[in-house]
Amino acid sequence: MSQSYETLLLDRRERVALITINRPDKRNALNIKTREEGAALLEEVVVVITGAGDRAFIAGADIAEFAGRTAISQRDVMTARSLFTAFDTFPKPVIAMINGYCLGGGCELALACDIRVASENASFGQPEINLGIIPGGGGTQRLTRLVGEGKAMELILTGDIIDAKTAFAIGLVNHVFPADQLEAKTMEMAKRIADKGPIALKLAKEAVKIASRSLLDEGLRREVDLFALCFSTEDKDEGVKAFLEKRKPTFKGR
Repeated sequence: MSQSYETLLLDRRERVALITINRPDKRNALNIKTREEGAALLEEVVVVITGAGDRAFIAGADIAEFAGRTAISQRDVMTARSLFTAFDTFPKPVIAMINGYCLGGGCELALACDIRVASENASFGQPEINLGIIPGGGGTQRLTRLVGEGKAMELILTGDIIDAKTAFAIGLVNHVFPADQLEAKTMEMAKRIADKGPIALKLAKEAVKIASRSLLDEGLRREVDLFALCFSTEDKDEGVKAFLEKRKPTFKGR
């Protein structure tokens, strides 16, 4: 089932939601409306986010909206129902399916996702420095946690754009596929994830997120708590029973 919004397309495929940023004439640049609609759409078991066409995942923020904006008004835009925060804190898995330019705010949105899958013609960068500004959607923080301080510093200070092969080599993306295989491979992964227990997916995502945002001892304690919480669910009982009976489990998210 497909559903249309002003700047987005929503295509529900069983338990996977494919969200397409639909501003191809602007290389899918993130304007205020896109941020608002995107933050309100996250409700499926697994979400795949992509950009319309083959030129850009998201080429960045809509720079035309920057003209005349004050420091206070820009801060309000970035903090009021932030699309980046919505994706980062969404309790279910989010996959970025990246084809073409993934720059600035687009790269930051990909960083806020849980898994990044790219086509061979994708390119990545945080070129904000060329405008006399810095990344403001989490780029300085999430990129550093993902690829390390040295690589993040180089990309942010130079504003350089890197290809998909380089992005894979530094750990920015999980997989790189030929462009004509990108959607099929991404949806294959999304459906494999969607077949898992919804509660376990939520708790696993929370545990992994904690790993880069806390001390080891704190993370280990939280992991044990979340692991034990799984034992209160019907899904755990079904998973164990199915394993012993050598059949595929039927999870119900309870």
